[in-house]
Formats: sequence, structure tokens, C-alpha cells
Amino acid sequence: MKPFKLLLTLFFLLAIATGCKTNTLTGKKTLNFFGDNKPLFAMSLKQYETFLNEHEVVRGTEDAKLVSSIGKDIAKAAQTYFNYKGQPNLLDEYDWEYRLVKSDQVNAWCMPGGKIVFYTGIMGIADNPDGIAAIMGHEVAHALADHGAQRMSMGIVQQAGGMITAEVSKNQDERKRERIMMAYGIGTTVGGMLPFSRKHEYEADKIGLELMTIAGYKPEEAPKLWERMKAQSKGGQPEFLSTHPSEERRIANLKEWIPHAKALAGEIKMTTNIN
Repeated sequence: MKPFKLLLTLFFLLAIATGCKTNTLTGKKTLNFFGDNKPLFAMSLKQYETFLNEHEVVRGTEDAKLVSSIGKDIAKAAQTYFNYKGQPNLLDEYDWEYRLVKSDQVNAWCMPGGKIVFYTGIMGIADNPDGIAAIMGHEVAHALADHGAQRMSMGIVQQAGGMITAEVSKNQDERKRERIMMAYGIGTTVGGMLPFSRKHEYEADKIGLELMTIAGYKPEEAPKLWERMKAQSKGGQPEFLSTHPSEERRIANLKEWIPHAKALAGEIKMTTNIN
């Protein structure tokens, strides 16, 4: 098995070395094979249009108007943030759009390129404009931090690694080969994909908190939102088996990050006023 482990290790190191890209928002090196946003944005737009054709879009209601107006506020805050960072053209390719869709699911998302959907099922938990802003900021942060491209890149690495594992173990007896493949699948999911996803959630929570604060919404509502999420939750699997951090951890983190978000928003406002 030593040659197999060596080959697999070399493959992952090569994939990471050739696929690393500095994330403009976080300043960190991330695994991202999509150097050009245009193909990814075009693919996302197609998926978004298909989704809207297959679901009922809510129009003209107070909730729909809130989703749209708060979405515009968060997008404006993102532009203000990048202006402050000296990167005013970073969002030029984004085409923001905000839709409320009829569904009992407690969910919202933002596709790469700025297409945002809220489900009616999340509006009760959002409860108020600041709660909507907390959700909106979080979802927009996923898009701004290129989390979609990173997840797709990580999926490519996992799939390619699986193909290599299957090839290297093909001469093993069937039972041993099945164990090897199962170990690879569980190991790369629990030890790689799930922590990768949870890291994205932490980043989106922190960046989203900053965006909603820059936009003028109350950051104190973000941990309250997750307290409401926790109250309606029926429990779930342990955090290490989940794509998302526990509600308790998110609440504690958000409370800890509020002073920084306020300080950043104040600094940006002061700088903007000076300029």
C-alpha cells in the first residue's frame, strides 16, 4: 500500500499547488481551479433561470419587497467595502438579483454572480429586517468569497482521487478493494469535504456580519437569528458529520465578532466621509 499512499499524496499536493488562488476578500490562498469568473457565472445563471421556471416566485408582497430592498443594501455595502479596500471594480461582473420563492424550506442562497433566492419558509425565522439582513449578508458573503468555486474544485480533487484509488487497488481482492474505496470515501468526506464546508460557513458568518453592519443594520440580530434557528431545530447529527457548524458555536462566534464588525463599519464610514 505504500506506493498507493505515495501516489495519492503526490496527486493531492500537485492539485493544491496548481489550483491555489488568493481569495481577494479573505486574503488567503484557497483551492480554486476557476481562474475566470465568466464560465462559472454563466453556468450559475443557467441553473438560476431553470430554478425560477420550476418554482413559484412571490412578487409584490411586503416580504418580497423587503428581500429586494435589503439585498440592494447588502450589495451596496459590498461595493463600499471593496472601494475601501482599493478594489472598486471587483464586482463589475456581478449582476445582482433578489427573489422570494414559495417554499416551506428554511433556506436561502446566493449563486456565484449574485443571483439570490430566499424561501418563504425562512422569513418567519428572519422575523425582522435586521434578521433578513443577517441572512442576506451571509449568503452574499458565500458568493464574494468564491465558496462555490472552491467547493467545486475540492469536489474535482476528491473525484479524481477516487479514480486513482480505484485504479491502484484494482488488483486487490473484491472485499479488500471495497474496504479501500469505503475508507477513501469516508476519510475524504469527514476529514476533508465537511471541514472545508464548515470553514466556509464560518467565513460567511463573519463576512456577512460585517456587510450587514456596513449596510446600517444591527449586528446584534445575527446571533439572535441563530438562537431562533436553534429553537426550531429538531437537533441533528454531530458537528463533525455536518456541513455546518453547530448553532451554539455560530452564536458564540457572532457575539465575539460584533465589536470588530462595528469598528470596521465605523472606519469605513469615517474614511468615506473624509474622501
